[in-house]
This record gives sequence, C-alpha cells and structure tokens, in this order.
Amino acid sequence: MDLLAKRTQRLLGSVIDSSTSLVQRQRHDVIRFAVGSPAAEAIPTAIFDELAPKAFTADAFDYAATDGDRQLRAALLELLSRTSEATTGERLTITTGGMQGLDLFGKLFIEHGDLVVIESPTYTNCTATALSYGAELLEVSTDGDGMIIDELEAAVERAGRAPKAIYVIPTFQNPAGTTMSLERRLRLIGLARRWNSMIIDDDPYGMLRFQGQEIPNIRALADADPLVYAVRTFSKIIAPGLRVGWVDTDPEIHQWLINARQSMDTCTNLPNQRLVAAFLSAGYLDDHLQLQRERYRERKIAMQSALAEHFGSRASWTDPDGGFYLWVTLPGVDTQALFPVALTEGVAYIPGPAFSPSGRFPDALRLCFASMPPDRIREGIARLRRAVDQLP
Repeated sequence: MDLLAKRTQRLLGSVIDSSTSLVQRQRHDVIRFAVGSPAAEAIPTAIFDELAPKAFTADAFDYAATDGDRQLRAALLELLSRTSEATTGERLTITTGGMQGLDLFGKLFIEHGDLVVIESPTYTNCTATALSYGAELLEVSTDGDGMIIDELEAAVERAGRAPKAIYVIPTFQNPAGTTMSLERRLRLIGLARRWNSMIIDDDPYGMLRFQGQEIPNIRALADADPLVYAVRTFSKIIAPGLRVGWVDTDPEIHQWLINARQSMDTCTNLPNQRLVAAFLSAGYLDDHLQLQRERYRERKIAMQSALAEHFGSRASWTDPDGGFYLWVTLPGVDTQALFPVALTEGVAYIPGPAFSPSGRFPDALRLCFASMPPDRIREGIARLRRAVDQLP
C-alpha cells in the first residue's frame, strides 16, 4: 500500500509470536517447545480466584497512574528491598510487560543510524524493536559465559564509533540459556562507561535459578549507574497474560518515560496490576517461585536425557542453571527446512536463524523445556528425531 510510512519496511514482526498462531491452527497434537511460556499448570489460577474479590474492587477498573498503580508500586518496592535490586520509587515505572520496556527505550534513545550491539544469538523481539526505530545492529558472539567481551571491543573498534546501546540478557539468556560470568559483566560495565553507551539489562528469568551460584546482576554491579536501563517482567515468574512488568532507570528520565507512555497506551491494565499487587502482598511469590524452580529443573533434566537418548553425539546442547531454554545444535541439519517436517510430526520449536538478524545459526534451534511435563518432553524429542530422520 503506497500510503504506508517508509518506516513500516523496518517492522519485521516476531517469529516467536507468530509461531503461537501457527501452532494453534494445527488440527493434530503438537508438543509446543516453541514459545517461552510457563506451563498452564504453573499459572497460579487458584490463588488468582482467591484474590480476585479483594483485588477487583470498583476502582480497579478505572485508569491507572501512568507510572503504575500505588498498590503495585508499594508491593514491588517491598519485594525488591529483599533482593540485590532494592530500588526507590523515583526509579520505578510499571510497564505493559517487558516488551514495552524495550520499546520505550527505543522511543527515548534510538535515533536513525544509531549503533546497537546485540548478543548473537539473542531475543528476536528486541532486535525487531531496535530496527523499527532505525538502529544499525552489531552482532557479537556468545559462548557459555555470555557475550564475548574481547569480540565486543574488536567489533566496536572496527565499526569506528561507539554504540548507543548494548543489549544483553545476562542471566539464563534467551535463546541459549547461558549466564554471563561476573568478570564479563564487570568488563561490560567498564566499556559502557568508557564509550558512554547505555546497557539494556533485560532479565526476565533471574528469579528462576534452580542450581548453581547466583551472580550479582548488572544493575547491582553498576550501582544504579544512569547508563543501565533495567527491564523486568512478571511474565515468566507469574503469568505472561497479565502483561505487567517494570523498568528501573535513572530518575532523570522518569518524566520522559511518562510522556512516552501517555502518547502510547496511557497506563498498564489496572485490574491486572491490582491482582499482581495482591499476589505479592499476600506473600505467595516465594513459594510459587520455589515450586517453579523445582519443576523447571526436572523438566530441563528430562529434555537433556531425551536428547541424549535420541540424538547422542549427533547433537549438542547447553546446560542452563535456570530459566526456560536449551539451545540445541544439529550439525548438518537445516533447522528451517526441518521445521515443517517437525510440525507434521507433532513438535514445534524456533529455528536458530530467527535469533540472528543476519541469519546465523542455520543448524541450531531453541527448545523451551518449561512449558511441558517430562512425559510430553520425552515424546516431543522422539518426534523431533523422527523428523530429522526424514530429511534427505
């Protein structure tokens, strides 16, 4: 359509989100390893039913304050005060999920042609958002310890200019499940300060550690440095359908966040803010998280065991200490060509090239172990092997 703005050419959409609609259109049984979502049984619906009469008072269906409802802000500040992310009210803005936090960053900070560094592989929705604001993306490889900082330095030197922002998911990364080491976190902060570059610290999974030693997050290590823009969400730890998250930022940009929200959606859904506030205030989160950590550890082990049984040395995969994902590499297999075959066999995943703007990782794929019980995980991996065996 010739009336569309030129910027629409940069609106790429999301392979991950589109997979939800694709799978829903199928008429046969499909085991869903594609979308990074908690399992249906992990959503505390019984508790929501209990809390609803208290949360959904008459005033809960009005507009909310743009920076977040008072009840949720108070409950969230209390929650964070018991963690390494203790913060203050002037730093806190409630958002409509983590994605809105990322979009607000783009709206406030990214100008056409700005250089934005991303991990490779990384979360496809963030790269799509950055591109929509005209960013030029610079991919930096990762390994088991996160973004390779030596490569970051070399890539920026070759680019001949400092990046406006560096986007990282430092803990239980999406899609690889890996965690950035303490040494690399500190080096990253040092480089950001040298270059005067923002760090977008996206951490949806940090509360879902089920093994290993906790590493201080970037926000804490940077001591609330104005260059750190922290994006958080309740989507992975309570329920994605709530669409409630928050950003922790330098107080100087708080009013700009408010202005941007008021030209966007005015406020986050107030009934859901009240429900989350009631959930936190009643003290349900700690037990809920403990149950999910135990569940996800069991499911990760089940998936790794099934991969070992059905693929052996033909594949390799990551071993995360928390979160939702395994990153699986199948040398010699085109995972995009494999996808329709796998879907016919009844298993869905996200192909590796979806996590790289330049289409890297043609022989890799992301599997979400969080959303399926162990018996379905084992069956899904068996179906994946049958699909691989059908390729020429």
